[in-house]
Amino acid sequence: DNWAFLYAQRLALKQELPLHVCFCLVPKFLGATIRHYGFMLRGLQEVAKECAELNIPFHLLLGYAKDVLPVFVVEHGVGGLVTDFCPLRLPRQWVEDVRERLPEDVPFAQVDAHNIVPCWVASPKQEYSARTIRGKIHAQLPEFLTEFPAIVHHPYPPSCPSEPIAWEACYSSLQVDRTVKEVEWATPGTAAGLAVLQSFIAERLKSFGSHRNDPNKSALSNLSPWFHFGQVSTQRAILEVQKHRGKYKESVDAFVEEAVVRRELAENFCYYNENYDSVQGAYDWAQTTLKLHTKDKRPFLYELQELEQGTTHDPLWNAAQLQMVREGKMHGFLRMYWAKKILEWTRSPEEALRFAIYLNDRYELDGRDPNGYVGKLQGCLWSICGIHDQGWAERAIFGKIRYMNYAGCKRKFDVGQFERRYAPH
Repeated sequence: DNWAFLYAQRLALKQELPLHVCFCLVPKFLGATIRHYGFMLRGLQEVAKECAELNIPFHLLLGYAKDVLPVFVVEHGVGGLVTDFCPLRLPRQWVEDVRERLPEDVPFAQVDAHNIVPCWVASPKQEYSARTIRGKIHAQLPEFLTEFPAIVHHPYPPSCPSEPIAWEACYSSLQVDRTVKEVEWATPGTAAGLAVLQSFIAERLKSFGSHRNDPNKSALSNLSPWFHFGQVSTQRAILEVQKHRGKYKESVDAFVEEAVVRRELAENFCYYNENYDSVQGAYDWAQTTLKLHTKDKRPFLYELQELEQGTTHDPLWNAAQLQMVREGKMHGFLRMYWAKKILEWTRSPEEALRFAIYLNDRYELDGRDPNGYVGKLQGCLWSICGIHDQGWAERAIFGKIRYMNYAGCKRKFDVGQFERRYAPH
């Protein structure tokens, strides 16, 4: 279910050539921990096995793409290169670096394999809100939301087989923080991810429409770790979920809104706004209102360590933080509350955003993702800087940024039940 892979195979078949798959494993990436690397590497083991069954060698290259990939291309006489797309600045820089170092006669194509409507096709500019992109995406879904063609057993064998991969040695060689442990509930890999998708459809989809904002109810898909690491395609999830529209129309529509419209809106923002992870990326009205209220007295001020350990005065906030630390996934509704309180309890919007992004990227399995920066329900900039939102009634600290409080959460769900579930040890 990967359009870049499918396109590469089509090129190889047309030219009657072997096909190789390479993954460049970098020793560290944006503060990712063993929780993230472990999930990714175990998923890649499954990919390597599937490739072998398809007569397609899989190569795990150790190092930055610019250092290892052009060398591989020259040594293996590779005729063309196809890569995936990510709107974040570091992966985009990697693509540029490779492009500059490739031999001149090797064509290089980039495919947006993880958005349903490719990012640059969905819109040529930064969209203001879900309202402005929704119509554009829905208009193009009939063209792009189609069944995947099949990958075939590759008929042209490579001249040299791939080196056997010492997975455990790779795992040991990583220069990453190992104190953030891997999680028990999420088994990496496509097979496990598709099983989660099927359990969502069978057990939770019917209540997604009505209960997705209640952290005590099991109504979410929980698919974001597999989406983030490319182990399950969003397109596959939508194709499967849509089969149940007749029975659960409200839930299916809500799922499409979140997994397609909101997700691709976040991609759009990161692609067209280079300040996607800073207050400079916010709209003028939000920057103005936050600046006006920077000097407002904060009711509480917490250091990063106190937030990280979940030792604030607010038991709901602590429970949400501990859920993320222990499980690598905080409930979507609470991600908004969590980030907004960080704005309220730190010295400035800049510090709030820095703390929120650090904690999100360190503990969430789907950290370092456009959704984590600006997605509704989970985005740090949505919550703290009002991106894709509107101005609300002015108040201290927040200015016109949408406000959330404990009493509001109590009206929405049983706060005590959630706090007991994630009490400090």
